[in-house]
Amino acid sequence: MNKIKMLSQSIKRLSNQGNSWHRSGKVLKFIICIIAGAVATIGVSMYLSTGVAPSANTYTTSWIGNTFGGGDKWIQIQVSGMYIASDGTVFTNSPWDEAGREVGIYKNGNVISKADDLHGWGRLGGVAITADKKYIYVAMQQSQSGNPGEDYPPSGTNWHCVRRYDLSGKPAPFSGGRGWDKSMLIVSKKSQVTGLAILGNQLYVSDQADNRVRIYNTDTMQELQNFPVPNPGQITVDRQGNLWIIQNKKDKTPAKILHYSKQGQQLPGIIKDVVEPTAIAVNNQGRLLVADNGPRQQVLIYQLTKTPVLVGTFGTKGGIFAGIPGEVKDDKFVGLSGLGTDAAGNIYIANDGFNRSGVDLRKFSPNGTLQWRLLGLQFIDNADTDPITDGVDVYTKHEHFVMDYKKPVGKQWIYKGYTLNPFKYPQDPRLHTAPDAPWFRRIKGKPFLFLTNMYADQLQIYRFQKCTDGEIAIPSGMFVISTPEGKPLFSGNWPPHQPSSGEWIWRDSNGNVTFEGDEYDSSKDLPYLGGWWVDSSGDVWKTLRTQDGVGIRHYPVQGLDAKGNPIYTYKSMEKQKTPSMFTDLRRIEYYPATDTMYLSGFTKEHPEINDDTGVVGSEIIRFDHWSRGNRTPRWRTVIPYDTTGKREVATAAMSVSGDYVFVVTVKNPVVYVYKAATGAQVQKLKPGPEASGESGWVDIPYGIRAVRRSNGEYLLFTEDDQKGKVIMYQLKS
Repeated sequence: MNKIKMLSQSIKRLSNQGNSWHRSGKVLKFIICIIAGAVATIGVSMYLSTGVAPSANTYTTSWIGNTFGGGDKWIQIQVSGMYIASDGTVFTNSPWDEAGREVGIYKNGNVISKADDLHGWGRLGGVAITADKKYIYVAMQQSQSGNPGEDYPPSGTNWHCVRRYDLSGKPAPFSGGRGWDKSMLIVSKKSQVTGLAILGNQLYVSDQADNRVRIYNTDTMQELQNFPVPNPGQITVDRQGNLWIIQNKKDKTPAKILHYSKQGQQLPGIIKDVVEPTAIAVNNQGRLLVADNGPRQQVLIYQLTKTPVLVGTFGTKGGIFAGIPGEVKDDKFVGLSGLGTDAAGNIYIANDGFNRSGVDLRKFSPNGTLQWRLLGLQFIDNADTDPITDGVDVYTKHEHFVMDYKKPVGKQWIYKGYTLNPFKYPQDPRLHTAPDAPWFRRIKGKPFLFLTNMYADQLQIYRFQKCTDGEIAIPSGMFVISTPEGKPLFSGNWPPHQPSSGEWIWRDSNGNVTFEGDEYDSSKDLPYLGGWWVDSSGDVWKTLRTQDGVGIRHYPVQGLDAKGNPIYTYKSMEKQKTPSMFTDLRRIEYYPATDTMYLSGFTKEHPEINDDTGVVGSEIIRFDHWSRGNRTPRWRTVIPYDTTGKREVATAAMSVSGDYVFVVTVKNPVVYVYKAATGAQVQKLKPGPEASGESGWVDIPYGIRAVRRSNGEYLLFTEDDQKGKVIMYQLKS
């Protein structure tokens, strides 16, 4: 009786809070049912704000796609330049890492440190790095920022610099140095530094904008001389003290590798048979190693005679696309971006994928045996499972993982496949756009990957054909929305033949994975922004942020064509009414097996403060018997949303699975769990100690995906845009 009395008092307090409850004649009935302990399944509008604190033994936090789980250990999301010290210390550089590891320092398969002060205040990393016994030399960029009186470039100007650090990653200022701490050497104000190398106490710097290599004293950082090199890139030094410099391709001029003396005199020995040289090094036998990021995806090995002779290769010819295409193997490379060797002859390879798919850093013994591998594969990404494998096969926008849930947290995933092939399918939308969250669906038993992007202006469709393409996801179709200006969404030469206005659907009807003029279905329908959903039957749904009351589009799948592509048309599209309580419809999830619809958005009672296009809204509302025309909610529940205009609290994404509805907030991400039957909040989840208790923002529209396994366990995948991974909660039923 005391508990009932306390509950009655709590309900009375809540009912006096105005907007906490929807006032109707059924509220009294609801209160009586609650006090009696009945399950709240009546069809009454209600708002619930109370929650149950998570119990530590109900879920664990794991992750996918990064060797380390966070804290001070994570693998950066990109490697654009790499240098290996004689003792095997690995120094990497990249223009950007969300968590600030633009420059990473690794050794023996472990994270050692990072270079400080390269993140924010107008600073970015770069594509080149080298080191000697005292300092690290980092190509970087400084733009206008900072406080009055500090040394920054004027507005509209960028400094492309070499910044000097000590070996622990602390800036090492020098007399005449620039920047706020006097550690920067300005090389150019036109374009980035593209190559760095050390010979004795001289630092060689590729100044691509001026077609010169500049030489500086490493102690004073004063320029000693310079000499002309066309479009210079990465540099290495051979045993004779001469330079080998990549001449990057430009316009119709192919790439070459040029030979110079240390004084800048060009020497015989041009190498012309590398399609796309991206990195270069000399090993302990005096041989020149060149990373070829063209179709070979190999390291080419040259004997340095008067005319360099190709004497060997390292890695499987064709890389990740050889054998079973996309299948991950120790000696199959994918997007080579860095190369180096240590004094013992060990070989280090940095792979960056294509269109910056993520980091795969490997060390091999001199005989080619893999010693260790570090992965940082995910950025602005989420995951979904193949529905027929009970959570074992997991897909992100580029990767296929196979899971073993018996292993410790962070170790359950095995990197199985890379699904992008730029050489066979150069018009793959993933090479030209920036998709993120996947849906993995089966249509007539066939597997398909659907991808949308941060702005929800497109939906990409991929099919699989393992007998010919292995792990590769083959571009199959695409939805693209209208722009408010009536112009094409994409500028430039891709995709060819796109309609000049309106929205369109492309389907690869002849199977050649080329956008052709007769493969577009176009429309002058209104849709601009909104939310996407692909249901279990393969039907596509879209919500429109429109006030005309007809804001739902349903594209029933019309089967598969002769090439295995799902068929969607504007002729078969259905327009459905937006339920009247919504003023701004944002997300949609429809479940055909139960004829249940979940919609989210802003409502008359809980309007938006700012036009924040990326959030779920303020309420989720469930409708039963949707296809029969029912528009009376089974329940309504208020979710975290911005009421102050500061966006400190807002819901980024929602996902329904089994008995629960899950949402995740944007900043300091928290997963809120609601009962699917009632809308009542039952739990909150935060990253646990297994993942250092942290997560980056969830700032993509589909940044949470929930899957219920056959044993009753729930898998929750959430975006972690900070430290190169997808967070995975394992929630007991």
